[in-house]
Amino acid sequence: MKSLTTPLCLISLLLTAALFGFFYAWICSTMWGLDAADPRVAIAAMQAMNASVRNVVFAPAFFGTPVVLLITTIVLAANAQRRAMPWFAAATILSALLGVVLTMAVNVPMNEELAQVIVPDDIDAARAIWLAYSPGWQFWNQMRTIATGVAVLCIGVGMLRLHPA
Repeated sequence: MKSLTTPLCLISLLLTAALFGFFYAWICSTMWGLDAADPRVAIAAMQAMNASVRNVVFAPAFFGTPVVLLITTIVLAANAQRRAMPWFAAATILSALLGVVLTMAVNVPMNEELAQVIVPDDIDAARAIWLAYSPGWQFWNQMRTIATGVAVLCIGVGMLRLHPA
């Protein structure tokens, strides 16, 4: 099992960083761009992006990250990597609870509600819909971004604390 340690740590790092990067991109470009756009365009674009994110490219990083982190944590525990294992355990909890569960409990229902909206022709009506959606969605996206960013840092610290095989 010791031969699995390094590859699992690296895969954990890669997947968690991908998840963090995905959430981070929404903060620093996507949502700011949508907020600056005509709200009718913003609603339609967000509906399209939310519909397209459910795909075979995104699913492994989103659903697989906590699983790989848990496996890595178990392997580290089995290999007596007592200095590294708690950091991976913390990353697992952050990724699972504040990355995946938070997304499924808050952001996805918000997205599903927005998906039911028929984009109004009236710009003021569209603006009201967008303003009821965007600030709350962004707040919870920032929470999951912070959590997965801290998880990446935990993995980094954990990797620094690995003792040689």
